[in-house]
Amino acid sequence: MTQGERVNAVRKAREMTMEQFGERIGIQKSAVSKIEKDKVNLSDQTAKSICREFNVNESWLRTGAGGPDNMFIPEDMRYLNAVGKLGNEQNEFKKFCINMLMDLPDKYWDYIYEEFKKFEKKEE
Repeated sequence: MTQGERVNAVRKAREMTMEQFGERIGIQKSAVSKIEKDKVNLSDQTAKSICREFNVNESWLRTGAGGPDNMFIPEDMRYLNAVGKLGNEQNEFKKFCINMLMDLPDKYWDYIYEEFKKFEKKEE
């Protein structure tokens, strides 16, 4: 499978048109078409955008490593990546919150969950 075919597989798996896919990663529909047809090479920036926006395994996208079952990053790895990114934040409050949550006893999680649900309801 070529790199263009792998990009096409991601787009199809997400059930998106070329236009929708391009909008999400910041390129035109025509550029998506050229990439999928292997008329142009996938730039580093576009590859990183695809991986970030659609939780695609970058190694698979670039090389096909692991085959089609390796297309997407598993949910548990996405969580670990997100926590890792927060740990590298310059915002000290975000770091403080993450560290507090990680050390929180289990008995408090239901309470926090209910409090966060209140915020969700207010936004609706």
